[in-house]
Amino acid sequence: MSDAQVVLFGIGEMASLARFYFEHDSAYDVAGFVVDDEFAQAENFEGLPLVALSDVTEKFPPEDFRMFVALSYRELNQVREARYRTLKEKGYQLVSYISSKATTWPDLITGDNCFILEDQTIQPRVKLGNNVMLWSGNHIGHGTVIGDHTYLSSQITVSGHCEFGQRCFVGVNASFRDFCEVGDDVFVGMGANVTQDIADGSVVVAKGSEIYSADDRRAKALKRQYFRLKT
Repeated sequence: MSDAQVVLFGIGEMASLARFYFEHDSAYDVAGFVVDDEFAQAENFEGLPLVALSDVTEKFPPEDFRMFVALSYRELNQVREARYRTLKEKGYQLVSYISSKATTWPDLITGDNCFILEDQTIQPRVKLGNNVMLWSGNHIGHGTVIGDHTYLSSQITVSGHCEFGQRCFVGVNASFRDFCEVGDDVFVGMGANVTQDIADGSVVVAKGSEIYSADDRRAKALKRQYFRLKT
């Protein structure tokens, strides 16, 4: 058995795409898939073994296999965070994927279970937390810190020395002025221009870059619409 065997959590579009990236652009071979017990309704997915979460340590022992949580941003990244924590508790080492087509520097710091796709420009002194996802084509300015479980879509411009909290979601084509501080659980809509610090739980929309506080009815409605989040 290869030392580079990885199992993917999930059987959705994200898992299929993660398999492609791992198999075409990493040292890892994908050995199988795992899902929550109620979704384990077949023995295989895409021709590989599919096992229930309750059986995963027996089928894929953590001393022999690595794990990657291939989930998206549902419930403002909370589902991905929960499965990340569950698999860590089961003793798995969670691996990251960083595209060979991303531009990075040797001082880049990344946590585990990160998914960094192609055509990134990640400047020096950047720190990415655990379970961070950066879709393709972003600019991450020097000295920026991105907190755990945060998801950035495509074509986002983050100027230097910005700081993002945990479980944030940033939509396509958003941009951030330098030295912005973005709190936890913030939703920045596509095309928004962020020029000031953002408090925890806020929602930023492109029209006038309006910011709704966490308890604003519009913020709650947008989170329900996009993330099925119960607020």
